[in-house]
Amino acid sequence: MKKIILASLLTSASLLAASFTTCAACHGQKAEKRALGKSQIIKGWSVQKTTDALNGYKDGSYGGPMKGVMKGQVARLSEADIKDLAQMISKF
Repeated sequence: MKKIILASLLTSASLLAASFTTCAACHGQKAEKRALGKSQIIKGWSVQKTTDALNGYKDGSYGGPMKGVMKGQVARLSEADIKDLAQMISKF
């Protein structure tokens, strides 16, 4: 039983890390960079602010200069992915 729980936790952690890996390419490993020199620094954003931004990029209602790039990036994200990323970003 302990092995199953540990394996599940490790898999969840690696999936979450993999999800942010794509983000980190532009935003930095700890969300500390302005993506392509144009975005806001997202480090420490609240869960709600990040969720609203990602959902807004997804439906086209949010974004400035990075809107086109981000719409493509978030199109693949589920609600659970967005929630997980928002929680991770809030803790950086």
